[in-house]
Amino acid sequence: MSELQLPEVGLVLLVGASGSGKSSFAARHFEAFEVLSSDYFRGLVGNDETDQSVSKAAFEALEFVAGKRLEAGLLTVVDATNVQQSARQSLIEVARKHDVLVSAIVLDVPIRLCFERNEQRGRRRVPPGAIERQHKELKRSLKSMRREGFARIHVLDTEEQIAQASILRHKLLNDFRDQTGPFDVIGDVHGCLDELVMLLEKLGYRFEYDAEKNPANAVHPQGRRAVFVGDLVDRGPDSVGVLRLVMGMVRSGAALAVSGNHEDKLVRALRGRNVNLTHGLDQTMDQIQQAGAQLKRDITDFCASLISHLVLDEGKLVIAHAGLIEKYQGRASKRVRAFALYGQVTGEVDEFGLPVRYPWAKDYRGSAAVLFGHTPMTEVAWINNTACLDTGCVFGGQLSAMRYPEREVVAVDALQQYAEPGRPLESPFGPQRESGVLSMEDVTGPLRLKTSSMGTVKISAEQAAGALETMSRFATDPRWLRYLPPTMSPAESSQRPGYLEHPDEALAYYKKQGVSKVICEQKHMGSRAVMLLARNPERFDAPEGWLGTLHTRTGREFLDHGAERELLAQAHRAVDACGLWQELDTDWLILDGELLPWSLKAESLIKDSYASVGASSVAATQATVQVLEQAAGAGLEVSALLASVQEQHRNARAFRDSYRRYVGDKEQLRFAAFQVLAAQEKTFESKDHGWHMGIAQRLAEAAPKLFIQTEWTSVELDSEEQVQAAVDWWEQLTQAGGEGMVVKPWGNLQRGAKGWIQPGIKVRGREYLRIIYGPDYLEPQNLKRLRQRATDKKRARAIHEYILGLEALRLSAQGEPLWKIHQMVFGVLALESEPIDPRL
Repeated sequence: MSELQLPEVGLVLLVGASGSGKSSFAARHFEAFEVLSSDYFRGLVGNDETDQSVSKAAFEALEFVAGKRLEAGLLTVVDATNVQQSARQSLIEVARKHDVLVSAIVLDVPIRLCFERNEQRGRRRVPPGAIERQHKELKRSLKSMRREGFARIHVLDTEEQIAQASILRHKLLNDFRDQTGPFDVIGDVHGCLDELVMLLEKLGYRFEYDAEKNPANAVHPQGRRAVFVGDLVDRGPDSVGVLRLVMGMVRSGAALAVSGNHEDKLVRALRGRNVNLTHGLDQTMDQIQQAGAQLKRDITDFCASLISHLVLDEGKLVIAHAGLIEKYQGRASKRVRAFALYGQVTGEVDEFGLPVRYPWAKDYRGSAAVLFGHTPMTEVAWINNTACLDTGCVFGGQLSAMRYPEREVVAVDALQQYAEPGRPLESPFGPQRESGVLSMEDVTGPLRLKTSSMGTVKISAEQAAGALETMSRFATDPRWLRYLPPTMSPAESSQRPGYLEHPDEALAYYKKQGVSKVICEQKHMGSRAVMLLARNPERFDAPEGWLGTLHTRTGREFLDHGAERELLAQAHRAVDACGLWQELDTDWLILDGELLPWSLKAESLIKDSYASVGASSVAATQATVQVLEQAAGAGLEVSALLASVQEQHRNARAFRDSYRRYVGDKEQLRFAAFQVLAAQEKTFESKDHGWHMGIAQRLAEAAPKLFIQTEWTSVELDSEEQVQAAVDWWEQLTQAGGEGMVVKPWGNLQRGAKGWIQPGIKVRGREYLRIIYGPDYLEPQNLKRLRQRATDKKRARAIHEYILGLEALRLSAQGEPLWKIHQMVFGVLALESEPIDPRL
């Protein structure tokens, strides 16, 4: 049986004359969508699989689809004759564009067999002359195909071979996604054996020695594995000793390694190629010659076997000597290897005569962490989820390792300087200091914002444009803008007479979703606000003495600098008094809440809109009532009209009373906290709301002049008594002039059978809703129209905003680059720019 090995990801060309059995072979060995047939594409573009006049358009379409599949990392098989070198070359270029390997399966069957099968094809028969030409082209191709760029060519030249063939799909050499670590990733060693031994000892490895007492292996007792980022050799005192140790560790399974540019050059030198023996290579070659022929062969084989990069831990970690951009990760081509070993240069030369390297990490936006070396740095630092581990040991710096997944740096100082650097060691924060900010590419729609565990949210180009306007003109300092709260969906329209919203519908929603317990929280008559408190301004790239920030739900500042600082100082004292810094083990935290009074943010809205409408309505209806009363006194029949206008006057007065409740003294600010969002390395969406309200109560007790307590009650939804008590409580709140309440799952973040459950549903009182819908909204004809509102779209948007906000908090807690956080914040603003049903 012939076993044909093919990579899991790549392009496969079936090659053979018409009638050789390519389509039957493809149907037997590949899935339907994996095979792209030239005949099928002729049918797509010309309605006839045999119409050769549409071949050019058919192959253009086929190559386009092939490119999309390869871009997605899918095995793609092209079923066409592919006997001409020009046809194969066009498809090979598609594969090169997407950095995948190309294989060929050639069916070189006797021409008589092609003729026999062709006769059985009915209307799809090919002229015999065409088959003869194809057969001759195939024979000529077999002499030169190996020079065309194929990774493998499998030739089957008998019916028996074709019938017995099997396909074995194998992973790419760089695919180590099933290996999850933990790992100790070690930077450029450059022949510094003593420092490598010191570093491995510090990491906890135990050594094994050969007969000459040379370290020949090192194994970690807890099963950790070392990963070397390349450049093991040159410049340092003992490249052979380093290779002997690393080869032993790789052989025993205690280590993995990728090639560096120095190993790549060493292999060429060992194989007799004409290379310049510079940058320490001459010294390495001398050491290898002295080590003996067998070790020389072992070193040659080992260095030649090193691959360009490793993809580890389910794709979450990539190791490459000079780094690797996202689209090259897990791919295989010459340019991928060149980038991984040498990086990317601008074509310029610096003042030291060395190539200027393009700072690819500045623009990196991949989800995988990339650890690399190649460019000596003064320290290890994370730049956009990448870190360079070359800290110039051979130049007198340090030999550094990154523990993964802990992201802990372990380093040892060089015992001495062994070589002079070509240029001074760079700081990782040099030209890449601004790498944390958003670029236009990050915010130009359409976008697909992928979260770590809650799915992907799509942002249209129009939504992105609206968000960009808001963020660029009105947002607070972006370094401190780490979260925006989601919109909140109202309850379904109530069918109770005289009500647009009622707790019945909110409680019923959660019970239907399988939630057994909820919390009902008083909805304050204020503005949604986010309070960030920080003891360490440096973490947020803020000036010394900075205490935090307070911003609206769209990221705007509430207060001028002086007033904000005074308020934040009070908040700091309250957190101190509660012992929250110690309890949460943090030097920063983010609180979600409401800032009172509402007129602080909406003073102009109240004066220019509500007050003017209220005053004119009250005055006009009052004057009309007086005129109608005089008319009635004169004996005119105006009783029905008078009653109607009197009702309008009462509604106008109720409207005026409603918005007046929101007017407060701006000098008496109060913050009603209802959730601790994040602190240090944690977010708290898994803590139940009882825990959050307990902290809010402690803050209110510690600083009653700033923090205000939120009333709440918990409800077991299977208890009719508790449900009725919650409804009664809402009635009391709203009849006393309160805005209403918010109903939330007691357990906080919860997922139901059909997806994520609403984090909160607002149920607003009858009098408050007059502000939203107007004085006469409860009139039967108006109420009927308002009830015809669909909450589905509002709820979907609320969930999407909640997901993005939570991801922004998680990224902040994990110390991820600011651009990643801002993408999520930007997404919330983008969704907010979408118009919705005004009845919601």
